[in-house]
Amino acid sequence: MKSENTSKRISLFYLFAVPFLVASAGFGIGKISPAIYLPIWILNVMLMIAACWTIGLNKIRTNRSQVNLLMGSFFLIVPWILISMFFGIGPPPATAASWVETATEQQIRYSMLTAAGIFIAFGFALLKEKLNTDGENFYSLLGIISIMIAIPLFIIDMLFWGFTLTDSFKLLVSANADKLPEWFNPLRVLFGMISVVEVALTYLAIAFFAVSMKRVGFISSFSSKIYLLISLFGFMVIVLSAFLPEPFVTAGFAVSIPAVPFLMPYFMGVNMLSKT
Repeated sequence: MKSENTSKRISLFYLFAVPFLVASAGFGIGKISPAIYLPIWILNVMLMIAACWTIGLNKIRTNRSQVNLLMGSFFLIVPWILISMFFGIGPPPATAASWVETATEQQIRYSMLTAAGIFIAFGFALLKEKLNTDGENFYSLLGIISIMIAIPLFIIDMLFWGFTLTDSFKLLVSANADKLPEWFNPLRVLFGMISVVEVALTYLAIAFFAVSMKRVGFISSFSSKIYLLISLFGFMVIVLSAFLPEPFVTAGFAVSIPAVPFLMPYFMGVNMLSKT
């Protein structure tokens, strides 16, 4: 039993540390060779899955009544298992030429984010079923409506960045042009607003689910308040960034980076998995 508790504590520590390690490496080191980051990422994927199994996912073999909660929690963790690859890819390139040089990696980046969004939807859908079984229907319903509107918009946005923008930059570079054609600007504005809507709805969904989970005892009152405050802060910042100048524009960009709103569902998943 002592050994089991030690393994669980180590696994929890590792899962809580991963987002901070990925962010530090991604922004601190920048892009590195695929020959280096891919083996490390694959190892990390295996370690994170093993850690999830250790802290609670293993109960799926014996506790069939908790399948929705266990798998829902795990699906909320999966996005960060996928995007932990970004520690080696680094942030998106700042110029069209750099983007074209790394076109395949950019398409992989946004494909991973698309898959991450799908897993977020799966996770919250399964969580809603468990919340309904335990008697909470109102806030979980508002949460799932919000996320089911947000994720299709998120997928469209990610496909635009990964494929439409990549092909546009290829045309720009091949034509030796200084900038994209004028007609592209309204398209950018459109997808900018799509991003505002889907990010705002994602934060709103997290807030609703935080209240719902607290009402049935999945998370503590303190944790619920933290999730609620951060979510409402993110919601207000992204909405204001669409209408106000700096520093709201930069703040809005920061809270709209997909890894940021996905961080709270990740910690929710780890928390619930460890306590199931």
